[in-house]
Amino acid sequence: MPGGIEANRARAVRDLLAGAFRMPEGDDPITEPPADNAPEEQASWSQRTQDHTELRITAATLNSNSNSNPNAIPIPIPTTPTTMAAPTRDGDLRRTFPAFPPKPSKDTHFAETWWGNAWVTALEEGALDAKRLARGRGYAEKGHVDAITVTPGLVLAYVQGSRPRPYRVQVRLRTLDDADWDRFLDAAADRPGHIAALLDKEMPKSLAECGVPLLPGPGDLDPHCSCPDIGHPCKHAAALCYQTARLLDADPFVLLLLRGRGERPLLDALSRRNATRAARAAQDREPAPLPGVRATDALATDRRLPPLPPPLPTPPHPEQPPVYPASPGGPDPFALDQLATDAAARAHALLSTGRDPVGELTLWQDAVRLAAARPGSGLTATTRTLYASLAKATGRTPGDLARAVAAWRQGGIEGLAVLEEPWDPPAGRFDRARPLLLAADLPAFRPWHNHLTHPHGHVQLRLGRDGLWYAYESEPGHDDWWPRGTPDLDPVGALTGLGAPGEL
Repeated sequence: MPGGIEANRARAVRDLLAGAFRMPEGDDPITEPPADNAPEEQASWSQRTQDHTELRITAATLNSNSNSNPNAIPIPIPTTPTTMAAPTRDGDLRRTFPAFPPKPSKDTHFAETWWGNAWVTALEEGALDAKRLARGRGYAEKGHVDAITVTPGLVLAYVQGSRPRPYRVQVRLRTLDDADWDRFLDAAADRPGHIAALLDKEMPKSLAECGVPLLPGPGDLDPHCSCPDIGHPCKHAAALCYQTARLLDADPFVLLLLRGRGERPLLDALSRRNATRAARAAQDREPAPLPGVRATDALATDRRLPPLPPPLPTPPHPEQPPVYPASPGGPDPFALDQLATDAAARAHALLSTGRDPVGELTLWQDAVRLAAARPGSGLTATTRTLYASLAKATGRTPGDLARAVAAWRQGGIEGLAVLEEPWDPPAGRFDRARPLLLAADLPAFRPWHNHLTHPHGHVQLRLGRDGLWYAYESEPGHDDWWPRGTPDLDPVGALTGLGAPGEL
């Protein structure tokens, strides 16, 4: 009965190996030996490894032979976990990172950032065996650390040793309490640059040193490994710590997650805190209400009204108007600046004196005043345009405006009146002017109303209602008089600068 013999043989093998596959749920009993085990422990580990290997080979062989016998019962082969990567389970408080490829360190610093090296310093200063650290660093550089899972207070990964089955390694770190997080959020909100740096994957030193134990110190890292090595840390835990430093290099929010807060809840809390501070600052910046009287009090008839508040103090001078940029086809920025400056000066005069002298001028007088305030003599293109616009608005010619501007610059509104309004002065001052001119070796000037004209017809004096003499010049033989010089109480003094007495 070949079939019965085969079945009995398979049952005997299963009974023989029944206890060989009873292993703990978490860790494999076959482990990599520590470097300093006793010889008998080394022999025991070698024997266990050989037995385990033979069992896996026997089971595989029996399963292979059973393919030719459909009635044979397959023998289970022990399976081992190979990765902790489970990105579908990630959320605000759980992040899974793929394994780093092999990358030998180029210098003594394993990490690239100051906060990553601070993590490595905490590991190395809290370690009890430098040899285990060196082997763990070699494991990390060779890529023996699989996917890393980070949750509040815990870093978890499988680390491949010298045996087929990797070890389950975790590193614990104390999370911050609510008071620590409040201090951290206050420090981050105090300086907008802190938040900008975090978003750029940078950890400012001033933020990490704000009084909250954000970075670990010696002894703060608590490693655990499924291997039998009792070193602190073992080389597998050291490898995970070194690779965690590379995680911190790439994203400092990993450190914040380890301390208890995920990236999104942390940024939401910072946003709310910033909004609250901005609203409070805006409220503090609101100007104090001006003193006044409520409308109900001012209109009340059955109660004594309070006195009105005193007026605000007058500013010492009008403010400078803003600068208007030039634009193609737009108004002249210089003209706009002149109008704005003039309006500010008039408003200041009205506020300080209670009257506006300009408001009493006629349209023509105000146009002459504006043109006279424009620097230059009317030769530039922009000034000629201004003169043409003002002359058109007042029904005059640009030549009339130019002559009126010369009179305004000579004596203001009185000078303009002397130009345009002949009048008959009373006897006395006007009559005494001719003898004074004769005494100065000047010829007899011809009188007409308030005018005294040189007999050659090229110089003229006009007496203003203000008692001043205004000098005018014209081409001989032409009745084209233009204001010249400075007004003076003395008719001879008014002619000063127009030429020597012999030339007049």
